[in-house]
Amino acid sequence: MCLAIPGKIISLTGDDPLERTGRIDFSGIVKEINLAFVPEAAVGQYVLVHAGFAIALVDEAEAEETLRLLEQTLAPDSADEEDRT
Repeated sequence: MCLAIPGKIISLTGDDPLERTGRIDFSGIVKEINLAFVPEAAVGQYVLVHAGFAIALVDEAEAEETLRLLEQTLAPDSADEEDRT
């Protein structure tokens, strides 16, 4: 199974479409990501990132909902913690 994570573009570097990169903010973790597959991407937009490449643009509401669901899924469930004690 593959997983693409949404992130917000905070800066862009490069003019060559194949080598253009962006600094992408993933809820506080910032990574340099290749933007060759989304040449129309601009600062402030959200992209889906897989294996170091932005593969699609997504709207802000969809990105925030996905991040919320991921956080909820990865966070330990407090009810489960109580059952173990």
